[in-house]
Amino acid sequence: MLGLARHTPEWYRDRLREELQELRDAKGRWERLSETSDVMFAISRAQHDGFPVRQSPLPALTSTFEGKQCWVVCAYMLGKYTSRWLFYRTAASLSGMKDPQSVREVVNPTKDSKIEEVASRHQVDKAKFCRISRHLRRVWPLFY
Repeated sequence: MLGLARHTPEWYRDRLREELQELRDAKGRWERLSETSDVMFAISRAQHDGFPVRQSPLPALTSTFEGKQCWVVCAYMLGKYTSRWLFYRTAASLSGMKDPQSVREVVNPTKDSKIEEVASRHQVDKAKFCRISRHLRRVWPLFY
């Protein structure tokens, strides 16, 4: 559905390594939940693209939440990435993009640098897209 580009096996390993480090550095329950969902996303993306992770850290991840089931993390991940996906489609539409349905982004929109990258990837007026995104962030239910 997202139409994400395929990458080399090294790219997936690097992303997973980064996400696992961010999880180790996470402070607090919500940040750990968010980072765990990012790790799960990285693993599922690699598996979907045909690069299975040899030793999946998923069993260890569920213990991060004091024995809660994996479904808590999956539900959070679904809400988080769906919210981001809709955020970028809405921003593209409000920016006057002719085909906002072609926008399939899930990067963190709380960072201006990420918004600029998205605007560049979709050949949208960067200044307008960033301005609209900043306004939209004030009211959009984002998961971090």
